[in-house]
Amino acid sequence: MPELSQESERGRAVVPWGAAEVTGPSMVPTLHHGDRLLVQWGARVRPGDVVILCHPFQQDLLVVKRAKERRGDGWWVLGDNAFAGGDSTDYGVVPEELVLGKVRFRYRPPAPGRRSPFALVRWALGAVRPVAADRSVSRRFRAR
Repeated sequence: MPELSQESERGRAVVPWGAAEVTGPSMVPTLHHGDRLLVQWGARVRPGDVVILCHPFQQDLLVVKRAKERRGDGWWVLGDNAFAGGDSTDYGVVPEELVLGKVRFRYRPPAPGRRSPFALVRWALGAVRPVAADRSVSRRFRAR
């Protein structure tokens, strides 16, 4: 159930911005395995934001989820992929101090083997997108 590569944890205490890499399907269709994220560490979280947090039971594991609502002194977080699990339906409310930052942008690297000019143009138009609160800019992909 890991959601982010561990290399993203190193720079978080030194600078307010950092990078992370998604591993796992829990945020599909907003984020996919292999997506790179630009994270604002310590940013104010609002309902609907995509956030980086420490797993409540494995504090050395970073996960990415959507903050749905505040409950008491923590956040109820859910993945965009209801079938993947690994969110507050499994471990309950996440304490505020475990929510580390907010995802601002995602970068989707090109798929291997796509070398035609048309495929490269399509990739370039959608490779970098902001990750908006409660709905991703890539929401149009969900309608398919």
